[in-house]
Amino acid sequence: MAFNTGLSGLRAASVDLDVTGNNIANASTVGFKGSKAQFGDLYASGFLSAGTNPIGDGVRVQDVKQSFGQGNISFTDNGLDMAIAGDGFFILNNGGEIRYSRAGQFGIDKDGYVTNNQNMRVQGYTADEDGNLSGIRGDLQIETDNLAPRRTTNLDSDLNLDSRESVLETRVRDIGPLTLASIQGESFDVQYSDGSPDFNVAIDPTASAREAASTINDASGLSASATTTATFDGTPALDDAFITGASSFSFSLDINGSPLTLDTSNINSLQDLVDSINNSSETAISASLVDDGSGSNDVLRVIHNQGETLDYTFADGNGNGDTGTVEGDINVTADRTVAGITSTTADNDFELAFNASPIRVTNQFNPLDQRTYNHATSTTIYDSLGNSHELTQFFVKNPSPGNGVGVSEWSVYAQIDGEFVGGTDVTPYTARFDQDGALQSIDGDPSGEILIDDWIPKDDAGQPNGADGPPAAGETVVTPIPEPPTTSAFVINLSGTTQYGAAFGVNDQQQNGYTTGRLSGLDVSDQGVLFARYTNGQSQALGQVALASFNNTNGLSPVGDTSWVETFESGQPIIGAPDTGTLGSIKASSVEESNVDLSAELVNLIIAQRNYQANAKTIETSDAVTQTIINLR
Repeated sequence: MAFNTGLSGLRAASVDLDVTGNNIANASTVGFKGSKAQFGDLYASGFLSAGTNPIGDGVRVQDVKQSFGQGNISFTDNGLDMAIAGDGFFILNNGGEIRYSRAGQFGIDKDGYVTNNQNMRVQGYTADEDGNLSGIRGDLQIETDNLAPRRTTNLDSDLNLDSRESVLETRVRDIGPLTLASIQGESFDVQYSDGSPDFNVAIDPTASAREAASTINDASGLSASATTTATFDGTPALDDAFITGASSFSFSLDINGSPLTLDTSNINSLQDLVDSINNSSETAISASLVDDGSGSNDVLRVIHNQGETLDYTFADGNGNGDTGTVEGDINVTADRTVAGITSTTADNDFELAFNASPIRVTNQFNPLDQRTYNHATSTTIYDSLGNSHELTQFFVKNPSPGNGVGVSEWSVYAQIDGEFVGGTDVTPYTARFDQDGALQSIDGDPSGEILIDDWIPKDDAGQPNGADGPPAAGETVVTPIPEPPTTSAFVINLSGTTQYGAAFGVNDQQQNGYTTGRLSGLDVSDQGVLFARYTNGQSQALGQVALASFNNTNGLSPVGDTSWVETFESGQPIIGAPDTGTLGSIKASSVEESNVDLSAELVNLIIAQRNYQANAKTIETSDAVTQTIINLR
């Protein structure tokens, strides 16, 4: 019996040495899990009883159990290397056989499949052509084709328009010139677009042009000025009299009945008369010589720039001369707050003149003149062929509608490559903001969207470049633009735009188009998603690594190449995405080192050696005792 006991001990110690040696040999094997021999004692026992003084029969190896504890994670320079931090195994397809491994040293084969160093394909959840994970498990494959371009169908602009900006554009009506006689005694009401009450203007029947202009100026939104111009048609004869030496001449000028004092002692020509008038004490009056239209004669013109009535008399001493009275004319300018004029008397010349006067726009929007718009911002968009184009949005502050309380308005213009789109060359979009600076609507639409459906993508020469153009006539375009898009129509979303008392700023501006791109790199997320990076700055999911866990991990059967297979004892795999449920997360550019503690294994090696030697001693002693018995005579 002692021989058998010693032999079982030698066998057990030998297995322990083998297990320890295997652990030491794989101390640097990525994903390796160390093992430990488990022993059990042997006792002889009968059918009904183990006996009163049982003596053991030795030892046997009950199991070689692997330890699936976490190994250290170390970084590598390979972007496809992966380590599992936590529970789970990579799923490998070995020519149809499914294996499980913790070794994440992966690369790409000639067909683009993600494989380990034994050409086993890594399995995971595949993605469609738009990068959406399908939830269908299969072999992960890296597509190396160029990324197809995507046309822009949506642009989100998150801006702040400075509420402190002033209105740059002015719109006025130039009324007149009106003769004094046409408006004397007229009364009319002025209506306003800002909600202000009507204002009545009543012009005195005996008013001068200056007095009429002053009365009109009392009305808000109206600006009037009066000018009296007297042209003396007989003055060429007077000039001839100076040339022929006429014996005498006379000239007098009254301003509103008051004579103008002139020095006529040394007047020998019309120019001398002009100089005398200009040297008078009346600063509001001026004289000049102007062509009478014949090209050969000059006539005298006198202007009173305040619109007073002029009475004049002149004679050349030879019977030539003239006497007359000239009343001033009134010029009126109405700003954009004046909505209408309604006469309250039978004489309605002022009302008719207002209705007939065109609107004159000053400092009108011009994309080439920065003085005509308050803010502008540009971004790149793409057509269906992946060609880039520059979209510029211009913002022009408008006068507040109504009485200006609690509401503000801005005009929005849009250009692509310098050409107006969205019909903004004719009518800009109107963005309205509430008292809190939030966008209320654009052209009455509370969604804050601008649909651009008239864009024709063009090349540098200004010709259509072959990309999709605008929708056909009568075709309805809905927003958001459905996939796949079939036209160049896209949406500018300004719903996040504000109007605060702060400097203009582009908080965010995102569009969903891009040009074509080549594969430039791969990234792996903590959830095991493989992202392809392209030269156009885009990234797209190509798939997601799948992990498997087992209810009884120790029931897995090792089959070499640092991999295991499912057994009856392990149970069926529980497969899912990394970092979900009980599955661990993925660490990219990393591998899990062997969990073998080399120091402990060296100590175990000494213990196994001691046990082997001790069991050998048992056999040696038993042999010596047996030899003693044989030597008895």
